[in-house]
Amino acid sequence: MSRWRPPPEKSTALITRAGHDRLKAELDELWRVKRPEVVKALAAAAAEGDRSENAEYTYRKKQLGEIDRRVRYLSKRLPALRVIDEVPADPEAVFFGAWIELERIDNGDLSRYRIVGPDETDAATGWISIDSPMARALLKKRVDDEVEAQLPGGPARFAIISVKYGAAPLP
Repeated sequence: MSRWRPPPEKSTALITRAGHDRLKAELDELWRVKRPEVVKALAAAAAEGDRSENAEYTYRKKQLGEIDRRVRYLSKRLPALRVIDEVPADPEAVFFGAWIELERIDNGDLSRYRIVGPDETDAATGWISIDSPMARALLKKRVDDEVEAQLPGGPARFAIISVKYGAAPLP
């Protein structure tokens, strides 16, 4: 059995200003604070002697590898990202950075989403990737339009209640 997997789909290289600032701060924190701490702890663990039975040494090596992997990813990803922080020419339509309030047609449930880049998605706060099926269904739609999105539980129909832009969420 092969361990080969097809490469992941290319993600959209868009990000909000706040998301870009967070990624830059994460890279800086990893490089200037966490990595030196782990290197120091790794050196102390290595000085304890036999490395083959040293759990602290093994743990610190893994931790350093994870930090280095994330630093490499962020170092390549940040220059490739395009920061979008202006309101689109048509603020009545759904585009990147929009706060959208939706009503599910079959049961009347209200939900709020913000369309953001794939590097800043957060399901708990309703920030969805522009590459997600829901966001793709919403793009270029307007208030009172109905959209159908393929959700994990099956297809669902929504009506767009409001569209806003800016850093603050809908009231």
